[in-house]
Amino acid sequence: MQYNPYYTNRELREMGFRSLGRHVLISRTCCIYTPDKISIGSNVIIDDFTIMNGEITIGSYIHIGSNNELYAGDSSITIEDFAGTSSRCTFYASSDDYSGAALHNPVVPKQFRKEFQAPIVQERYGVIGTGGIVLPGVRMGEGCSFGAMCLINKSTEPWGIYVGAPARRVKERKKDMVEMAKKLMGE
Repeated sequence: MQYNPYYTNRELREMGFRSLGRHVLISRTCCIYTPDKISIGSNVIIDDFTIMNGEITIGSYIHIGSNNELYAGDSSITIEDFAGTSSRCTFYASSDDYSGAALHNPVVPKQFRKEFQAPIVQERYGVIGTGGIVLPGVRMGEGCSFGAMCLINKSTEPWGIYVGAPARRVKERKKDMVEMAKKLMGE
């Protein structure tokens, strides 16, 4: 018998995802804590050692690189169609207050913690380079490209190329891919 590094369609259906499209490949080494809160479109690949926890919506034609972490907490994370991430990207839709005004970490009861929670949205055609970090409340505009090791701590305008920590816009990004996507979708 040959080893299959991806869950079979049957195994994925049995996990109980909120919704699951066609042609979905998820590595067996992924940790999926809340499948009932996760929606996945069609033509999606999720690579090794990715962690998904909370309300997460992944569109179609998405690649999520290895070692990604998507922590929605009591908020949500949305990755729209034709977007994706390289390896080692982390999304935090929830964060503790580290100022000392409250206790922090998940073993402390909520009444002693101060958390900031806000949805994260990666709009269509966006891409995040290796090591990117996205903080609560960020909406990455359509077509944005983020270089390696970006700290994305505030929302961005569409079709920009961003670099650095914190991420800053350095130039415009081409939109050629929009027409290609329309052809692919038969529009």
